[in-house]
Amino acid sequence: MTSHVTLYTDGACSGNPGPGGWGCVLLYAEHKRRISGYESHTTNNKMELMGVIKGLESLLRPMPVLIITDSQYVKNAFTEGWLENWQRNGWKTKNGKPVKNQEEWIRLSLLQRKHVLSWQWVKGHSGDKFNEMCDELARNAITQKKGIDEKF
Repeated sequence: MTSHVTLYTDGACSGNPGPGGWGCVLLYAEHKRRISGYESHTTNNKMELMGVIKGLESLLRPMPVLIITDSQYVKNAFTEGWLENWQRNGWKTKNGKPVKNQEEWIRLSLLQRKHVLSWQWVKGHSGDKFNEMCDELARNAITQKKGIDEKF
């Protein structure tokens, strides 16, 4: 039996900024769930973050999570130490500018304390079944102006 959740995520924006959507697919043993959401005025990077945040917030208990994303921005913040540096520098970049999407980074930082996270990057639009599903979920959320939450 699987001992961790696999969380695929993606975000999309129609214009940047503009209407945006995020999508995530959670896989755990035989359980599969897909979730998406919509914001009327946002950025692509914020939607990438929201896919991860909402996926992690949907988990009922702390557990190991493998996050698979096509966002270098999100993955590298954890794997390259950006997030730790931002926190240490009072939420400023190395150039002294305020970190964008600070509220979302704080939420994600708190979720990192709850779950054991590992990260994997996948090239977007490369044929990965669940990455493509997340992309479709995010884009559908934009066109329908609403998200979903369903088992499949």
